[in-house]
Amino acid sequence: MGLKLRLTLMNFLQFFIWGSWLLTIGAYWFQTKQWSGTEFGAIFSTMGIASLFMPAIAGIIADRWINAERLYGTFHILGAIVLFLVPMVNNPSTMFWVMLINMIFYMPTIALSITVAYSSMNNTKMNIIKEYPPIRVWGTIGFIAALWIISISHLETSSAQFYVASASSLLLGIYSFTLPKCPPLGKAGNKSFVSALGLNAFKLFKSTKMALFFIFAMLLGASLQLTNAYGDTFLHDFANITMYKDLIAVKYPAIIMSISQISETLFILAIPFFLNKFGIKKVMLMSMIAWVLRFGLFAYGNPADGLWMIIASCIIYGMAFDFFNISGSLFVETQSEPSIRASSQGLFMMMTNGFGAFLGSRISGIVIDNYYTNPDKSFNWKGIWLAFAAYSLIVAVLFAILFKHKHVQSEINSNNIKH
Repeated sequence: MGLKLRLTLMNFLQFFIWGSWLLTIGAYWFQTKQWSGTEFGAIFSTMGIASLFMPAIAGIIADRWINAERLYGTFHILGAIVLFLVPMVNNPSTMFWVMLINMIFYMPTIALSITVAYSSMNNTKMNIIKEYPPIRVWGTIGFIAALWIISISHLETSSAQFYVASASSLLLGIYSFTLPKCPPLGKAGNKSFVSALGLNAFKLFKSTKMALFFIFAMLLGASLQLTNAYGDTFLHDFANITMYKDLIAVKYPAIIMSISQISETLFILAIPFFLNKFGIKKVMLMSMIAWVLRFGLFAYGNPADGLWMIIASCIIYGMAFDFFNISGSLFVETQSEPSIRASSQGLFMMMTNGFGAFLGSRISGIVIDNYYTNPDKSFNWKGIWLAFAAYSLIVAVLFAILFKHKHVQSEINSNNIKH
């Protein structure tokens, strides 16, 4: 089996696991368990809490002590065990701790999958900027496949979605041990205290440009968390309105939301062109404007005559996510030495899915409960989405003003972005 195919299968399963429950846990939470929004915000914050430390710690371990592919497989096998236990939980407080443990095992695997891919591609002299996006796109296809399976099987409100995730996690965990060897590259060299602890990646913060990049990555991470947490629940809520309850978009909301991931497949493939043509600043700014449109269209959309707005929002999501997440990881790769490759990707994950996700989930849950929940406990979705759109617009304006980066046409050469 060729390297591209092996990495393709890895990416497919990586995001199939996540797609099995990430967008549908809201329906399970509110409709099956009937737990509160604040508690739900706490559950979604486990992703952020785990990402505050686990991707960085895993990156340090992979850079200094354990092969990245072995650590990657071990985390997935442990995650499979925890996911299998989720349906047995009947208390929101207990669910918080179970999901936190699950996220402690899952979140570092996202950065580790990137490390395994970049390391093995570098070893075979492949051009990462050009050849990684077509491989990574299969992760999105895996996410879509999981969503469709869960939705068509009517498992969106069922605990069975976690069994699907558990089985796929176990499969990937076993498969990971067959991936190309990615030994630690940070053992030799300076044995300073910082180096000994594997904290060299944090020196990227010494660069004002990189420090600002990571700060805005955190702010965009909050936007991503908002759409993950509330998108599927938003469509499910239309089932409570008589004129909408029998429409396709309400019966199969996960399939409608999967348009977002279908859009991703197109924008991922466009990343090399856009990075080469416009540079990282303009590509990130496009992502931020896309988030404004994503939320704004949701605010005015509905499953009937406003369905086109919901579909347009899902299409725009592809640009919002990919131009920030995939382009960001490529940018970090080009700014990092091989000896801190895993640590740097872990740092990027810490800022986006760590601090960003934690702040986005916790603050949004509190704000929605206090300002956008009606007396009958229903949500004021228009107000929610417009608030999110305003937040994204402020982030975009600040980024355009503060982030300084001069792009030179065709600055992407081989695996490097020149400055």
